[in-house]
Amino acid sequence: MELILIRHGLPEKIINEDGMPADPPLSETGHQQAMKVANWLKNEKIDRIYSSPMRRAWQTAEPLAMEKGLEIVACDEVAEYDQQAEHYIPVEQLKELDYERWQKLMRGEVEDINFPEFVQRVADGLNQIIADNRGKTVAVTCHGGVINVWTALVVGFEPRLFFNPTYTSINRFRAASSGEKSVVTLNEHFHLLNKQA
Repeated sequence: MELILIRHGLPEKIINEDGMPADPPLSETGHQQAMKVANWLKNEKIDRIYSSPMRRAWQTAEPLAMEKGLEIVACDEVAEYDQQAEHYIPVEQLKELDYERWQKLMRGEVEDINFPEFVQRVADGLNQIIADNRGKTVAVTCHGGVINVWTALVVGFEPRLFFNPTYTSINRFRAASSGEKSVVTLNEHFHLLNKQA
């Protein structure tokens, strides 16, 4: 089967002073990116669409689901590691606002979470999607951390945050019925470069 992991579009920045979890929607740019990736994939065979329940991922899935005439299936296991954080600052803005924290993130140093637990959750969720969709092509709208962890597991090195997927990038994997998995492409974002997309 083919597993397509799509990072969400650019979200709005949110900082909740009351400590409640931030769950930002897509920005105007993020909505445009979601439309572009849906248009780019419109002629590809996609049998099912799953999404993280977080707003930025779900809203990214909506144009693709409409294009394909498919329901979106929620998958809690592919929510981002920061789902309980009271703030969300897009990486580009974080670099300007808190350079030291940005450097830590780029080194894969994730604070205030149980990273091994996150890795296991992602692995369990995506492996279940694979098991439920043998021979199919499945798209999953999710997050940069999820894509990093899954890529590391497939390649066979210790899971960590090692690259920054572009917003609405397409990351393709194959999973054989024998259990073997492989990377097909990472960080495709031609749809953002193509004026016609």
